[in-house]
Amino acid sequence: MTSQEYVAGLFDLTGHVGIITGASRGLGLGQAKVLTDAGAKVYNFDIAPHSDEETIREGSLIDVICDVTDYEKVKKEVEAIAGQEGHLDFLINNAGITYKSRAEEFPEDRLDKILLINLKTPLMMARICYPYLKESDYIGRVVSISSMAAYMGFTGVLPYDMTKSGILGLTRGLAEEWKNDNILVNSVAPGWFLTKLNEGMFEQNPDRRAAALSKPMLPRFGKPVEIGYMMLFLLSGASTYLTGHDFAVDGGATSHGF
Repeated sequence: MTSQEYVAGLFDLTGHVGIITGASRGLGLGQAKVLTDAGAKVYNFDIAPHSDEETIREGSLIDVICDVTDYEKVKKEVEAIAGQEGHLDFLINNAGITYKSRAEEFPEDRLDKILLINLKTPLMMARICYPYLKESDYIGRVVSISSMAAYMGFTGVLPYDMTKSGILGLTRGLAEEWKNDNILVNSVAPGWFLTKLNEGMFEQNPDRRAAALSKPMLPRFGKPVEIGYMMLFLLSGASTYLTGHDFAVDGGATSHGF
């Protein structure tokens, strides 16, 4: 076997089947692009079908139109996928929301929704997928999206900061509880990525764009596929001794000095 064949085999996800929540656009779609290019079959659990921002291999990304907080529907969809495919190998908890307001004025209904989608739902998705992930021939994987906001304070998004810090606790706790169940649990902390959502925000506030670019060591925004590369590593045969950790993909933002 040549070195090229060895590396290719290590990162080959042919035959792997998994779920990404919120993969219709942005970071989730970037992850789906990389994983499907590596051979995986991905089911996108989202309220809308995936966009054409990325070129996806035909038939490799399947939209499951649903509200990920409707756990009964999600459970039925996961059961159907596992029954049809015969297995389920990974879950990526990518879906998340935020809202900008100071803590003392933060609307309670917005707070409740952020807590529901960003923190409760990753746990519920993991619980629903657990019976199938533990039977995976490839080692089951749960990877959740945290954020540099789990480590750094940002004005006006306190509930988002709270939930992303909570993802770190979820990751460590599940990794410990499921350590003997053939499941590895990790998380990924993105920094500033240039998605269509951020592009709109930066167009309205150029000063915020300049401030964001000043945060990382690398003076550029990340590309959604660069989160996908980390996901590929964490789902591959190269990461079979990694669990309970958070991996920053942030251009050095959380370790940037002055």
